[in-house]
Amino acid sequence: MLLTNVECKGLKPKNKSYKKFDGAGLYLEIMPSGKKFWRFRYRFDGKEKRLSFGEYPIITLKEARDKQLEARKLLAADTDPSAKRKEDERERKIVEENTFEKIAREWHDNKKSNWTEKYAETIINRLEEDVFPEIGKLPISEVKPLVLVDMIRKIEKRGVYETTRRILQYCSQIFRYAVATGRVERDYAIDVKDAIKTKPVKHHAAISPEELPELLLAIEQNKSRMFEPTILAVKFMLLTFVRTNELLKARWHEFNFEERKWTIPAERMKMRKEHVVPLCSHAIEILERLKELHGHREWVFASYIRPKNPMSNGVILAALKRMGFNGRMTGHGFRALALTTLIEKRHIPFEVADAQLAHSKRNSLGSAYDRAQYLEQRRDMMQIWGDYIEELRQETLGGHIDASM
Repeated sequence: MLLTNVECKGLKPKNKSYKKFDGAGLYLEIMPSGKKFWRFRYRFDGKEKRLSFGEYPIITLKEARDKQLEARKLLAADTDPSAKRKEDERERKIVEENTFEKIAREWHDNKKSNWTEKYAETIINRLEEDVFPEIGKLPISEVKPLVLVDMIRKIEKRGVYETTRRILQYCSQIFRYAVATGRVERDYAIDVKDAIKTKPVKHHAAISPEELPELLLAIEQNKSRMFEPTILAVKFMLLTFVRTNELLKARWHEFNFEERKWTIPAERMKMRKEHVVPLCSHAIEILERLKELHGHREWVFASYIRPKNPMSNGVILAALKRMGFNGRMTGHGFRALALTTLIEKRHIPFEVADAQLAHSKRNSLGSAYDRAQYLEQRRDMMQIWGDYIEELRQETLGGHIDASM
């Protein structure tokens, strides 16, 4: 006869364990301790075997019968239920052990020898702050596109679009590592690439070539009475059109007065490649004046208030604001101004002018130019630029101001 719930509850322990059968191999084994366990007895490949379904009443009578039915279906398909359970358990452990965080840390350990210590620390910090709290405990096989999208949407809410893009790149690399080591089938981060938001394009403000005389006049008049080193910094940026960080952290040893060149070290360049800036005669004059002012200092553009430090990054923008160019011109704007003017007013080939800017991307023609190839052309170009600025300054001021820049 089949068991009932009332009968199962009423079964009492004895000195030895005993069984109460429900039928078709299913029975309840009552232990001397009083605990009761569901068992399933069956034959496979000519051998008698047993399978445990769990403890009663945690596993109810109905649940035990359902498990028995599943086991009998496996037997009908010529599959050993015990072997299937072991295989399922093995796969479950593999899934649980291969969480996204575990594999991410393994990937990080594997790659960090190729990175600088600072870069490796930056990556793991970003993962710990934004990724692991969201998906770290999930098996990597469960981190599908929708899960990734939910994660990046939370990061995007902070407005850190570049961080979001980089984090997705890290996730993609982690997935590819997991694919290579047999833990996941494919890189799901690829499917999310088009879902991330891009930062609204905000171009650096820059005046047009036609507005350059107005800027030159404002520099010379210096109505707000800025310190001389600040005015010289603005003039030098106009003549060299380097990036603000490259300018303000210049040290005297980077300059070769005899060869009239400035070699900016790789660590200060955006693309981490050393960059040579040919200097026109007007730029050399500015450097000589700065040497008179504080040539004994480490920094070419030393802070007026704290001369042991370079000028702050905001000094150029603040100077332009005080000259009346707030919202119209930025430090970066000198680069766009020079490029446009050299091409339009002095007919300099684009590739030569672009090489001076040390851009990271290829030009519009799609060719990667070797910047060293244009060094001589750039020497001529920079002198042409300096002469053009001086001529324009003289015209603007009516020739009544000393010609020295």
